[in-house]
Amino acid sequence: MNWYSSISHLKIHTLANLQEESSSLIWLLPILAALIGWVTNYLAVKMLFHPRQAISIGSIQFQGVFPKRQKQLAVKLGTLVAEELLSMDQITNKIRENATSEASMDAIGKRIEKTIREKLVHAFPMLSMFLSDEMVEKVTNLFRNELKDFLAESVEELSHKLEKELDIKDLVCEKVEGFSSDRVEKLLVNLMKKEFKFIELVGAVLGFFIGCVQLLLTTSV
Repeated sequence: MNWYSSISHLKIHTLANLQEESSSLIWLLPILAALIGWVTNYLAVKMLFHPRQAISIGSIQFQGVFPKRQKQLAVKLGTLVAEELLSMDQITNKIRENATSEASMDAIGKRIEKTIREKLVHAFPMLSMFLSDEMVEKVTNLFRNELKDFLAESVEELSHKLEKELDIKDLVCEKVEGFSSDRVEKLLVNLMKKEFKFIELVGAVLGFFIGCVQLLLTTSV
């Protein structure tokens, strides 16, 4: 009888200890859930880039989202740049504006005047006898105006040529498609580093919140 009583007492004591330990571990639920949430989102971010080469498990293939869809990404990025960010019309208009702008023509005029006063006179010393400031100014303005018309015509021809021969969409697409998976990862991680960290943090916060809810439900029973 004493033997049976001792066994029963030991079982009760052990059960009490287990219940006490379980009740203590329950309070770790929010922390554990936060850790699981963070790890889950961290792995999700990593799986955007890894594995870089397709891995087959039976009939199922696993590959990172960006390595798998790099060609589609290149096409969409090329289209975005060409249509929304940097169109050929914008490039050619900018060339036209800058080539014959007042600032550009003033710089050209100063260079022409310097050439007349220094190099032309040095090559033909006798000209210094006839080149007054007024004459230098007239010659400079003459060349300046002629050059402005020439540049306007040349830029127009260049613009039409660029529109026909330069395809920004294909250029960007070819460049991105030629990137290695490693370079794509580095570029996107550098570009979206804060966003990826935010995703990981959101996983931890949501996990902690879910853990708190689970804790409340468990302790209220």
